[in-house]
Amino acid sequence: MLAALTTTLAVSAATTATAPTALASAGVSGAVTTAPAVAGQQDPPATGPGAEPQQDPPPAGDEPQQEPADAGAGDEPQQEPADAAHDAPVTGAQPASPCTRTAAATHGWGEPDRHSAFDGTTVPPDWHPYGPEPGHNKKGTRTPEQVSVADGAMTIRGEQDGTTGAVSWHPGQKYGRWEACVQSEKASGGLNALLLLWPVAEDFPVGGEVDWMEILSDDRQETSFFLHYGPDNDQDYGSVQHDSTQWSAYALEWTPEKITAYVDGEEWYTNTETDQFPPRPMNMTMQLDYFGDAGGPTAMHMDWASQWALPESEPAQLSLPPGAPATGQPKDYPERAPRELTPAEQQAPEQPAPRP
Repeated sequence: MLAALTTTLAVSAATTATAPTALASAGVSGAVTTAPAVAGQQDPPATGPGAEPQQDPPPAGDEPQQEPADAGAGDEPQQEPADAAHDAPVTGAQPASPCTRTAAATHGWGEPDRHSAFDGTTVPPDWHPYGPEPGHNKKGTRTPEQVSVADGAMTIRGEQDGTTGAVSWHPGQKYGRWEACVQSEKASGGLNALLLLWPVAEDFPVGGEVDWMEILSDDRQETSFFLHYGPDNDQDYGSVQHDSTQWSAYALEWTPEKITAYVDGEEWYTNTETDQFPPRPMNMTMQLDYFGDAGGPTAMHMDWASQWALPESEPAQLSLPPGAPATGQPKDYPERAPRELTPAEQQAPEQPAPRP
């Protein structure tokens, strides 16, 4: 269960936090606090695939964590063809999800438009691992070899030396809902688990970034939310106490009027300042980011992921062909960046039905 909720505005005091009374009815305790913006200060910068390490200098003695650059060209993991067995319609009994409480069930989202259950043994063709290429601030390496599928889950492993991975889900959309059942193993410094939306056009920071699950704490007991926006990479921030070493359903709802984050069906972050919202389509990304000085290895796991379109949704015009590698550094690896696809490339594989 959620133990506490804290919402802090890093650059703008315009975020609307979840009311304590609403959370109390869901069994959540804790106070909501709001602080004014402080000139010259920034929350941790972009975590997304193409985030550049350049940031304004932090106040003396207070060095904020930087988010890594995403991986790019190089070794390609095994990918299932579009007509692989795991993409065929599911028949027979399916194993129950370890996430028993979801935003979709709690708020009546209905059946998703896309769903990945990771029932195969290789990375599905619409999930695109990054790399290999240097990680955050040229530390460590992101490589597709760190992304694997087995026992009904997709796993990213991070090593003490900074060898880790990231994987993006295409095609993206503007406005919609996303939910994923994930588990994060404890860390011993330097390796952070994330779910985020990244601009399909690879135009960060003006294209925005929505980090709707960013776990910096080694014990995985606190989750942060960072909404990046504007040419100066301004940020809005929130956090919640939650045990993410347990299987947890993290969800994001993005409408023209509001951005809302959920964990196990309970709302914990809300923003209604629409000028802070991403201006164009975004795609979901799963990352295990290296910040340096890791004391040992760790991993994060995804049991399933779902995506819903809304009536207002706008599908991305740029994407990646099924099975193609991805990059978070399109200037260095332009052939791996999202692009307009040919009719043959646009044929998306059929997704298996959700597990009960």
